Amino acid sequence: MSRLEQCFAELKAVSKTALIPYIMTGDPHPDVTVPLMHAMVEAGANIIELGAPFSDPMADGPVIQASSERSLKQGTSLKSVFDAVRQFRQRDAKTPIVMMGYLNPIEVMGYQTYAEKASECGIDGVITVDMPPEEGHDYIEALRKSGIAPIFLIAPTSTEERIKMIAEVSDGFVYYVSLKGVTGAATLDVASVADKVETIRRHIDLPVGVGFGISDAQAARMVSQCSDAVVVGSAIVKSMAINTETSIIIEEVTTLLKSMRTAMDE
Repeated sequence: MSRLEQCFAELKAVSKTALIPYIMTGDPHPDVTVPLMHAMVEAGANIIELGAPFSDPMADGPVIQASSERSLKQGTSLKSVFDAVRQFRQRDAKTPIVMMGYLNPIEVMGYQTYAEKASECGIDGVITVDMPPEEGHDYIEALRKSGIAPIFLIAPTSTEERIKMIAEVSDGFVYYVSLKGVTGAATLDVASVADKVETIRRHIDLPVGVGFGISDAQAARMVSQCSDAVVVGSAIVKSMAINTETSIIIEEVTTLLKSMRTAMDE
């Protein structure tokens, strides 16, 4: 059983929903990433989504775009992500880690090399935003061969036919993008999220995570009632843009996550 499978099975056994915080590797500086990862787990995070910076992050809103720019200025690369995960694994061999990034740097490295390096350092799944499942056969095969879960996004506009197709190529969990637009956008409509998650579950047996638009404990609680995982990104990254001192960042982020974890468990 993979770390992702075990995590979701353990949470399901106690009727809990996974909390998945997102941070950008190397933002605002390299020294904060691994200590923050450990602190987030202690604050109640079950899975960590770790961003790899890219110069044209088309799925992201201004907050995460800015974090990508800050990270690139620090010289962060795919190797930096692997190094951070490897360092994290020295203390934590259990918490699943999902890498979120874009295809271009992976193609430069090569699918098989990337998959092998990701597996070797301890990454459990990858979200590659701009790799459509229709074109991903070789990439998906390389990931699965190395024991890495390919995780795909489902949009509010995804048809049932497309959901069925995504079911065939996904492992670990599927990520429902709860809003039309980019990360950090607009207002969350929980009723429509619940309806779409119900549709997804008719075709996909994997856990369903929901992200985009979840910025506070109340939103996390509401979404947790209809999903298997709550993903929070922009709200965390926004607080990291304001502070650069590691201790302050950790305090701000863990305070938010603890409030979400408490609300989700009520």
